[in-house]
Amino acid sequence: MKSFILATLLLASPCLSLLAKHHGYSWKDEPGKHLDLMKGDKKIARYVYERMAPKDRERTYKPFHHVYQADGEGFLTKGPGGKFTHHRGIYYGFSRCSAANAEGKKVRVDTWHCKGGYQTHEKIVKSHADGNGAGHTVEIAWRVDDGSIFATEQRTLTFSHRKDGSLQVDFSSVLSTKQESVTLDGDPQHAGFQFRASNDVAAKNAKQTYYVRPKDGKDAQGKTKNWPANKDMTNLPWKAQSVVVEDQRYFTVYLDHPDNPKPSFYSERDYGRFGSYFKSQATPKKPVKIKYRLVIGIKEQDSTYCESLSKEFTGK
Repeated sequence: MKSFILATLLLASPCLSLLAKHHGYSWKDEPGKHLDLMKGDKKIARYVYERMAPKDRERTYKPFHHVYQADGEGFLTKGPGGKFTHHRGIYYGFSRCSAANAEGKKVRVDTWHCKGGYQTHEKIVKSHADGNGAGHTVEIAWRVDDGSIFATEQRTLTFSHRKDGSLQVDFSSVLSTKQESVTLDGDPQHAGFQFRASNDVAAKNAKQTYYVRPKDGKDAQGKTKNWPANKDMTNLPWKAQSVVVEDQRYFTVYLDHPDNPKPSFYSERDYGRFGSYFKSQATPKKPVKIKYRLVIGIKEQDSTYCESLSKEFTGK
């Protein structure tokens, strides 16, 4: 009997493997350009990692992650070009970094607009994909324009779908340096961990964008709040954005972890960029560590829903 069961499992295993691959998550690489995350035959996200080309600097000066629309056909997030070309999907950088160049001279580097510096993908440290989700850790070099590396980032993203069908993206980063110290600074509009929706929002639907905040709840369409004009836009546990992309409304919750550097300052724009920044300093003994979560769906939600996601994320 045992032999019969074993033989049956062995015969079935190729079919089970194909079934898991068809319905589960997998990575599909376009070598040297991008890596698509698939769920079955549907595209979920993309890691854009093409090496910085001096003759095509603007398009290639930093790696970032795209999120696909609900149907897997087009992007929910923005790439190069459009309104503010430096805004790229899910991304992380600072407009005012203080570091040393190859000669040891202190210089200012902008890894947000990528002026005086840029970011390059170095390697995939680890990667996984199965029936429950997928993720990877990538190494990204933060460089001065002379090519020297002033900081090295281990950036990890994991993707999974929640019971309600929304996409959960967990983002964490460890930024290390061998220099005496590297200062990370900027402002809420030009630094930190940010999400930028498709340029379709800026071109057609900005006045349909609205935000949900912990203290205010749902605001009117087209209305935004930003620090420092709005002092309450500080140390928020979460914030949510709703935008319309190609006639489909999306709802994205941005979750901040209390272990992240503080104070944090928040900003939002009707064209679809929102997030927060902080000021920090990396040293050889103390890297800068962060962790955030995005929950992206097509169902509009309220403050109670956002608060429940925050408690789940922080355990508080």
